[in-house]
Amino acid sequence: DVQLQASGGGSVQPGGSLTLSCKASGYKFIEYVIGWSRQAPGKEREAVACISPGGGATFYADSAKGRFTITSDNLKSTAYLRMNNLKPEDSAVYVCAAGVERSCPPTDYMAQGTLVTVSS
Repeated sequence: DVQLQASGGGSVQPGGSLTLSCKASGYKFIEYVIGWSRQAPGKEREAVACISPGGGATFYADSAKGRFTITSDNLKSTAYLRMNNLKPEDSAVYVCAAGVERSCPPTDYMAQGTLVTVSS
């Protein structure tokens, strides 16, 4: 069975940094796109960043460009989302997802959400 185990998140002050991790199992890691979307209260879910571990191609939402970096450790079957210079508007539940389709975020498999709160 495909499983995604998310970790990281928490509370941070504006300007701070956090790293989210998503460990995958149950499939060949390099064959699926993996990434994160987020949903803030009262707002629609939006893509944040995705990576194709096989080739290294990445996608970033405009809101993430220049501040967030998505990487993958293919030996560990784990994706990471490093978030720098966090802003209050980045506060949301972040969801790691993986899937065979070349879209961001993929929709085949999802982990439990991780809460990120950016507040002074």
